[in-house]
Amino acid sequence: MTLPIDSVDVFVLTNPEARYRTSAHYDELQITNTVVRINAGDAFGVGGAISWTEGGVDTALGKAIEHVGSVLIGQNALNRERLHGLMSNRCASMLPLSLAPLDIALWDLAGKAFGVPLYQLLGGHRETIPAYASTPFFDTIEEYLTMVAQYLDEGYQAIKFHTWCYPDKDLELVNAVADKFGSLDITWMLDVEGRYNRHDALRVGRRLQELGYTWFEAPLPDSDLEGYRWLRSKLDIEIIPAGNELVTLGLIQTGMSMGSWDHARVDATLAGGITGTRHIMSAARAHSMNVELQSWGYTLSQAANLHLMLAFPNCRYFEQAMPQKPMEFAALDPIRIDSAGDVRASGKPGLGVDLDWDLIEKHALIKYTLK
Repeated sequence: MTLPIDSVDVFVLTNPEARYRTSAHYDELQITNTVVRINAGDAFGVGGAISWTEGGVDTALGKAIEHVGSVLIGQNALNRERLHGLMSNRCASMLPLSLAPLDIALWDLAGKAFGVPLYQLLGGHRETIPAYASTPFFDTIEEYLTMVAQYLDEGYQAIKFHTWCYPDKDLELVNAVADKFGSLDITWMLDVEGRYNRHDALRVGRRLQELGYTWFEAPLPDSDLEGYRWLRSKLDIEIIPAGNELVTLGLIQTGMSMGSWDHARVDATLAGGITGTRHIMSAARAHSMNVELQSWGYTLSQAANLHLMLAFPNCRYFEQAMPQKPMEFAALDPIRIDSAGDVRASGKPGLGVDLDWDLIEKHALIKYTLK
């Protein structure tokens, strides 16, 4: 079976309301959605990746894709592993990020060609996975407490905090949460964006451990592999990286071999798409480790990671960026929790995400076609 690729459409757009903060160290971030559509005769596949920038929309990713996607024209879209290798070896900027949405679109196209949801094409381990509410940064502890109550009312059984990323203030928050909600059987996580030094990471980690937090995310910069190994030797709480800096298989395998983390962390839209991420997830299984995938982004990015979570056994939670609605822009199939606090992929073939193409065309700041 062959599906020769005729063209690749690229759209760079943003929802003006998709503005988030994840720490006191950042100004408000504008979330850009870079969408690709790979066309093969009457069939097409879609993929997307987000980028977050202070002070405006990111157009760099959309432009970088031009130099990667051109290699696909005339190729058989079903030869995904071969095409991933071709794109990975391009002399182009922003790899592997710039090939990720293209690779995701190829997998979406394959799922549609074979008439199955992507997670089944990848292996089909399960149908649902629990979700956690991933908070934005709030200015006050009172706002956090109010939103925790709201997330619990909505049905979430797990919550991860993005905070000031200053140890004393972060400890004040986790203690306030424990005082108000400590009697509940809820899963808690803390993400401090790699902003601590080793001393502060140990101090905060000990308190999180006392409070029964499930994991401590990004206490140190991802590149401080020795620091992570040292921290793990001092704590029992699970330690995971941010997953934003070390995104290639070789670098992640180095961290695994050093014992730097309890589990790895990446995002398919950063780590070379579905193909690159499934290689990482397979390597982690060989080390008896999870890959706690990110899914913080627009619906296309969420769906790519969700299908990997459902296909592989070594991931425990779906990350739902809060608030959800701004990230659902132009998606006709938003991903939301059910009454049990779980999410599931659409039963439709491929990613299972239909898009409002008229809206995308209208809001595209950059659009072009490779032929």
